[in-house]
Amino acid sequence: MAIGKFDEKTDDDIVAEINITPLTDIFLVLLIIFMITSSALIESGANINLPEVSKTDTVARNVVVTLTTDGKTFINQKETNKDNFGQELKKALSESNTKVVILEGDKNALLGDAVKLISQAKEAGAKEIAIAAETSEAP
Repeated sequence: MAIGKFDEKTDDDIVAEINITPLTDIFLVLLIIFMITSSALIESGANINLPEVSKTDTVARNVVVTLTTDGKTFINQKETNKDNFGQELKKALSESNTKVVILEGDKNALLGDAVKLISQAKEAGAKEIAIAAETSEAP
């Protein structure tokens, strides 16, 4: 009966090698994450200390008009009736110091309703009318 030689390698031997490929992948991913976050934290421009002023009511207040798909209108998040929309808008513009109306409308709202609101805003004394929209990324 023959006993196996000691110098032959068998499947039971201990592997004493360390595979560093997964460790390198982890380090590279961490390096990329740190590079991205550090570039986002860097301020552009000079670091300055702004002067302090006392709090006043000179904050620019715009009037926001919202139009929904079912034809409801809101002025500064308060629902208004179409019959007295012009009067409510004139009142809101008198309280505003910029006289700017921002029109928010659902994309499925009727164009005719939006045009009507714009003309009523001009009649109420709006100097400028802006249309709010979301930006989308080009395909």
